[in-house]
Amino acid sequence: MFNGTNLRLARLYHELSLEQVAEKVEKTRQYVQRLESGSATPSPELINKLAEVLRVKPAFFEGQEHSPVNEEIVHFRKRASTRMSTKLSTLAKAEFYRRFIDVFEDNLNLSPVRFPEFRVHTQEDIERAAEKCRIEWGLGFGPIENMTRLAEKLGAFVTSFDSVSDEVDALSVPLRRPFIVRNTAKNSPCRQRFDIAHEVAHLILHEGISTGDRLTESQANRFASALLLPRTSMAKYFPRPVGGRINWQGLSQFKLTWKVSKAAIVYRAHQLGLLTDEQYRTAFMGLKRKGEAIDEKEDYLIPHERPELFRRALSFLFEELGYDPQRIADEMDIEVDIFYELVGDDLPAVHELPGSGDVVSLQSYRTLRGKIH
Repeated sequence: MFNGTNLRLARLYHELSLEQVAEKVEKTRQYVQRLESGSATPSPELINKLAEVLRVKPAFFEGQEHSPVNEEIVHFRKRASTRMSTKLSTLAKAEFYRRFIDVFEDNLNLSPVRFPEFRVHTQEDIERAAEKCRIEWGLGFGPIENMTRLAEKLGAFVTSFDSVSDEVDALSVPLRRPFIVRNTAKNSPCRQRFDIAHEVAHLILHEGISTGDRLTESQANRFASALLLPRTSMAKYFPRPVGGRINWQGLSQFKLTWKVSKAAIVYRAHQLGLLTDEQYRTAFMGLKRKGEAIDEKEDYLIPHERPELFRRALSFLFEELGYDPQRIADEMDIEVDIFYELVGDDLPAVHELPGSGDVVSLQSYRTLRGKIH
């Protein structure tokens, strides 16, 4: 019954090497590798020792399910400097998070997933796809008030893996219940909003397509720009240069209204022909000269968006279904401290109840199916 892939999963979650695990359980590196590959079977005593070291229950190693979270399907936006160990650890954390979401799926009636699928080939295809999404989602063509909340209303969970935020820009996992991992190391709320829009783009444009290359990243960036800054609204409201000079005051106000960085606005304006090549270069040089190449002076006026769906769902499990952290940990065959690591800042207050303004309608399967799984 021992599944070596779950041993590897737990090891990578903790960012441990084969040597480190072998030393902790007093075995050789080669033997631990054989356990992971399935060419060796551990004794019950060793299983218990591995479970203690990796902070899981012995039953964790028995699961025969093949993890759907793998490099081929995950839209993974890493940096050139990202270490392979960080990449593998991130994928392992994503699998643990997926299993947590399964607890929600088994007990709650979550809102349906509403990411349409588009195949695009040209820039015009991307613009039209973004416009169709805005219409389908009832957004009109004005500013998106909260990009994170929009992703959640469409059925995706949004979270962060703080331990890898310095090396991974963002990623999205296109499963039956998709989720997006954002980078909380970025100070700019505008850049975080753009990251969410970028990952939403992958979920819409690149189902079943391997991403991370220049083409798919460019397509996702174009969709994110078109979603956040529709071309019709840009044509109508973008503060054009006055007397050939960049309208910095107008640009600042436009940013505060649309919650998009000035750098992204300028890029979008040039993309749509609202700024000439020379004006575009002048604008970017101006941002650099002002020390706003990355973080911009208005950023503090725009609140950071906080995911709500996970916290609301967890609150419902606690308050309505009688769950507690230990019960969830037991269902996942992990120790409760890993539960707290996965939850992070999303742990709800003890008596926090979902209110009328929920981002999703949560309902117990007790009323729908007569029992809780």
